[in-house]
Amino acid sequence: MREWVTTHYGDQLIDRPTPFPDFRVRISHGSGLRRFFRQQAIFDLDGQRAFKPLPTNQAYALFEWGLNYAIAQHAHHYLMLHAAVVEKGGGAIIMPGQPGSGKSTLCAALLGEGWRLLSDEFALLSPEDGLLTPLPRPVSIKNAAIDLIRQRMPDAVIGPIATDTAKGTVAHLKAPVDSVRRADERATPAWLVFPEYDSAASETVLEPLSKGRSLMAAAESSFNYDVLGVTGFETVADLVDRCDCYTLTYHDLDEALARIEAMTAASPATPD
Repeated sequence: MREWVTTHYGDQLIDRPTPFPDFRVRISHGSGLRRFFRQQAIFDLDGQRAFKPLPTNQAYALFEWGLNYAIAQHAHHYLMLHAAVVEKGGGAIIMPGQPGSGKSTLCAALLGEGWRLLSDEFALLSPEDGLLTPLPRPVSIKNAAIDLIRQRMPDAVIGPIATDTAKGTVAHLKAPVDSVRRADERATPAWLVFPEYDSAASETVLEPLSKGRSLMAAAESSFNYDVLGVTGFETVADLVDRCDCYTLTYHDLDEALARIEAMTAASPATPD
């Protein structure tokens, strides 16, 4: 566990104590006999147990899920969308999606095509200026996508594989060093793409989505739209207004990447 935290976060760990942490997290074994027999991994957030214990082979995945939970509980100065976000040439693609939508697979594959990782999990939008704050952490890849990404990115660092989780088989792809180094460089939203992986799809379809439906879909993807109230609505409305909005239905990853590249070439970003 410690080895993989160091591997995935070694480029961004602060090597000195700070008196002002946003939150404290801890992964521990169970107490009593559980420390020796059928060991469990327990996640604590600020001293409170946030999830039920999981088998120790899922400890690293639990750590990443726990961080997601902690951020969602604390980052209400942003509008938070459940989305993968990548950037190139000053413009960012936001890809909201539920588990199984294929957003993380697309995110990982786009990194191999030279896009910068902002986040695999959160689009952090500033209500003040609508810009995106990067959160370059490991990308969660699942099931068949693990081997697919290994084949496409043979030099990528992929962490331990957790089997039999609630999400299937899960592993984490290390964030590119350049993305981590540019973590203070915010980005302008340019495209809002709602992906949907469909194993039965005979072709890849990228089609425009109306502003009204895009607003509703983006709001539904938000962790804290209701918490922010009017500010949440205004931030989502501004996002939809400034972005070209699409749905993407795909089965073939190469075709999906080709549609995305054609989309960005046809309507290049115009950063503020």
